[in-house]
This record gives sequence, C-alpha cells and structure tokens, in this order.
Amino acid sequence: MRTILFSSQTYDRESFLAAKVPAGIELHFQPARLSLDTAALAERHEVVCAFINDDLSAPVLEQLAAGGTRLIALRSAGYNHVDLACAKRLGLSIVRVPAYSPHAVAEHAVALILALNRRLYRAYNRTREGDFSLHGLTGFDLFGKTVGVVGTGQIGAVFAKIMAGFGCKLLAYDPSPNPHVQALGARYLPLPELLAEAQIISLHCPLTAESKHLINSQSLEHLQPGAMLINTGRGGLVDTPALIDALKSGQLGYLGLDVYEEEAQLFFEDRSDLPLQDDVLARLLTFPNVIITAHQAFLTHEALAAIATTTLQNIIDWAAGTPHNQVEN
Repeated sequence: MRTILFSSQTYDRESFLAAKVPAGIELHFQPARLSLDTAALAERHEVVCAFINDDLSAPVLEQLAAGGTRLIALRSAGYNHVDLACAKRLGLSIVRVPAYSPHAVAEHAVALILALNRRLYRAYNRTREGDFSLHGLTGFDLFGKTVGVVGTGQIGAVFAKIMAGFGCKLLAYDPSPNPHVQALGARYLPLPELLAEAQIISLHCPLTAESKHLINSQSLEHLQPGAMLINTGRGGLVDTPALIDALKSGQLGYLGLDVYEEEAQLFFEDRSDLPLQDDVLARLLTFPNVIITAHQAFLTHEALAAIATTTLQNIIDWAAGTPHNQVEN
C-alpha cells in the first residue's frame, strides 16, 4: 500500500523506518503540510498519514478520495481537524493513535511550570552574558500549592501524579471523574471554583465544541491574581487575545503554552528569517512571564516510537479488514 506522510520531519522518517515497516507498506515522506494545494501529491496513494496541523476539511478529503485514497491514518490522538461527515460520505476510513506517551506531554507541562516559576530562561541568558545577579529570579515552592488539572484522562492523570509528588494539593475538572486521580486526593470541582482556588492551572482536555475557548475573558476573571496557566492540550481551548488582557492586568501571572490556536501556518517550520505576521503571538512573546514552545510536548523518543508502531499497525489492521483505533464517523 502506497502511503504518504504529510508534514513529515526528520524525526518522523527516523522513527517510522526504525519501526521496521511491514511488508506491503511503501512509505513516502512529504515535508509539505497537507492542504488543498498539496493534496495532489497524494494521488495514487491508498493511505494518507496526516498530522495535527494538516488540513482535512471537505475540499481536501474530496480531492484525496478522487485520487484513490481510502484511509486517513492520523499520527495523533486528536481528530478535531477532520471533517468526519465528509469522510463518511466519501467512504474514507479514519484511524488514529489514541495514546502514545502520556508521560511525554505531562512532563513537558511540568517543565513549563518549573521554568516559569524559577525564571530558568532569564537565568540562562544572564549567566551566558556574565551577569550572575539574582534580581528578578525569585520563585516559589511548589510544595503545598494548589494545582488545578482540567481534563483527567491519561495525560491529566500522569500530570496529577507528578504534581502530587511535589506535595501539591490537587483539584480537578472533568465531566468523567478519574478514580486514579481521586485516589491521589484530588477534589473534583466545577470549573469556576477550580479556577478560583488553584494557583496553577494545567489544561489536558480534548478540543470539542464544548471545550472550545474554555478559558476566555469571563473564566479568567475567576483566577487568583498572579495565577499560572499551562496549556499543552489544544490551542483552541484558550481564547488567546483574552490572555493578553489578563497578563497586562496581572490577573495572569505566568503563562506557558505548547499549543496555539493559529499554529497551523507557523509551527514545525523554521521562520527565523521572516517577520512574524501573527500580531497576537508577537504580543505574547513580549511578556517576560510567558514561555511558548512550538508543540513539542509529544517529542520524546518513546512517544515517536509508539506513534510510528501504532500507525503502521493501524494500516495493517485496516488492510486486513480488522481495523483498530478507528474514528467513528
């Protein structure tokens, strides 16, 4: 089966080839992002392997189907970027990687917390310039602080366990409480109450119609002044312009983002020689209490290996007529 991997980077090629590609699958690595302009590259490829910022809207799916594609194999857990109704109409099957390494994303969220709290980025830059002063680098003990976990699936549960290890008090919000998180001593609360009590809030929920802009100008008003917000989930969970107002007022004291609502045209590319065209992102980058990473939370050797192995197995299972990890559409 001819399979084309859009948005493929060097690490994708390395991890997929290291996974020992099964006989019958012919891989073609395409660094370009899937869009209406690049969909023609998938012609005569039975399988299209897509990533989170690839365009899988109706016009693109229609072009893929016309070119012979029958399976969309997602290298991600999320599928909010897929027009499922159109895929069903076209007879396209959709498979995904429901879990790869919850530890990778949870640990990155903790890394953002520590870097923001202890101003590691400022300390690093100072010492490289010969400035060994400590002014402006004061942090706080994590021990005893209240941490709100929004979304307590696999990643949220791992994050909660790590923060419990620091001696933090845990609050949680999720329509379906996780008994493993409750066993850590977490109290489940309505979101406004969690936001009001927590000093650190970390988002780990999927992006759905209900969770879109879960954090907005109204919900930010519930925060304790100076609270920390971390988002390693999906960019659309947050109304980004509202963050700027909260940062300016001091209502939001720290912000760590690994995802951004308008990241599709920016992330995973080297744009260092180009002026940044996104005014909201440019404004966020001016704040000294903000760290933004370019959707790298998943990027560990273990996670990449799991993504490659599961994706290849998904393709084999689909071809055998026994699909697993299929997205119902």
